[in-house]
Amino acid sequence: MLSFNKLLSLITALSTATLVHASEGASHGVSASAEALFHVGPLPVTNSMVTSWVVAALLVLAIRLAVKQPQLVPNRGQAMVESLVEGIMDLIKPIVGSKAYKAAFPLLISLFIFILVQNWSGLIPGVGTLYRLNSEGDWTELIRPGNADMNGTIALAVVAMAGWLYLIIRYAGPKAIFLDIFGNKADKRETPAAIYYPLFVIFFAVGLLEIISISFRPVSLSFRLFGNVFGGENLIHAMSGMQKWGLPVPFYFLEVLIGFVQAFVFTLLVSVYIGLICNHGDDHDHTEAHH
Repeated sequence: MLSFNKLLSLITALSTATLVHASEGASHGVSASAEALFHVGPLPVTNSMVTSWVVAALLVLAIRLAVKQPQLVPNRGQAMVESLVEGIMDLIKPIVGSKAYKAAFPLLISLFIFILVQNWSGLIPGVGTLYRLNSEGDWTELIRPGNADMNGTIALAVVAMAGWLYLIIRYAGPKAIFLDIFGNKADKRETPAAIYYPLFVIFFAVGLLEIISISFRPVSLSFRLFGNVFGGENLIHAMSGMQKWGLPVPFYFLEVLIGFVQAFVFTLLVSVYIGLICNHGDDHDHTEAHH
């Protein structure tokens, strides 16, 4: 824990630090890694961590203020939140499956909203454009978007895959998971035995490849999100370095679109990963209900 004297020194250092606009630091671009602002014991607290914490706190506060005390006849804020919830739930239900969509919904909507606001946080004046002079004489960002840090996107991917593993075990079960990955996909009633049984070897080999593919999902999720947000930050810096007024405006609108698309793609991919296993059998059950 920080002592009172260390905390006072930290506040004094931050308040007296020399801050400049990105026009003086844009030529250096955005650093590939987040910068430590201070340490809590041996743990560094980086500029991207602080931004993520502030965004998360503002999200909780905004939703609490919008909903307030839930009512039978919703007010405007509650109606807006409920419409968003129902819209996303209707979107993910056919993807995830009727068995798991209610349990998957809190994870998916949290990922979407958190990633979306984190992506857009880089467009807020001051985020990524304020610098301070560190003890080594280098200019470092004081505030950095959370998803422009690889540690943040890796953490999101790990949380998403942990939720995926929990949901498929709970709503599909180990047997269904094993059959989905290694099972023989051919129909025994329509496939000759001479072809059907050798297919077990082929599908087992395909299952091994599928395990490798699954293990790379966190890598693809985190690198895709980081690359797009980090690239966008560098683009805005470059445009602001050439001309502070006018030139960066179209790129701000572009980053709004990219921020939304990346949040949507991340959430949609996690939904598909869950549905690939949990959504099996829904069509079969629906067909049998009509017979």
